[in-house]
Amino acid sequence: MNILLVEDELKIAALIQNALTEERYRVDIARDGEQTLEQAEINSYNLIILDIMLPKKDGLAVCKRLRENKINAPVLLLTAKNSLHDKVKGLDSGADDYLTKPFEIEELLARTRALLRRNKTEKSAVLKVADLTLNQTNQEVMRAGKSIELTSREYTLLRYLMIHAGEIVTRTMITEHVWNEDSAAFTNVIDVYINYLRKKIDKDFASPLIHTVRTVGYILKEPKTA
Repeated sequence: MNILLVEDELKIAALIQNALTEERYRVDIARDGEQTLEQAEINSYNLIILDIMLPKKDGLAVCKRLRENKINAPVLLLTAKNSLHDKVKGLDSGADDYLTKPFEIEELLARTRALLRRNKTEKSAVLKVADLTLNQTNQEVMRAGKSIELTSREYTLLRYLMIHAGEIVTRTMITEHVWNEDSAAFTNVIDVYINYLRKKIDKDFASPLIHTVRTVGYILKEPKTA
């Protein structure tokens, strides 16, 4: 299950991310309202945990825009406000549930499970490039009918490349969206993981799908036909 966590307070974000990761969820993090909308447009999420008090665009406005953009992933709002009026405003903006700060992590996890169960009937999103497929629901990856085992980080990196299939993806983009960091020190780490992926999805097949764009980054694309 893929979750987008939107929280600008670093300590709270780290606490929630660690708890969700321990429950085997895959967690992306956004720090402000505009970044949330960008990530929700390019990624498929099973749940969005959304703080209301955010820089650039507040959570209520973000939630309303998500629904206007036909992004129907369940939204769990987090806020320090506890009045009935605020809760009603949140639900009217398109949210599915509401959790008031401070809260216990156990309650957040319980509400997460409940929202994911409620949303389970939706069709799974399957990414496909040539004969490579990635099922975002069961995280199964296959090429030419052959199952490919990936680590958690390899899967996340491949998913990001497939979402941007046919587009050049810079190392900075990968650092920010796959590692949730902004340091150039991750450049070598990214190159290592790209090599891991190549060995698994390209090495034993007729045509490579992952290509290096020198000094810029990478592109995953369908092979040219004769």
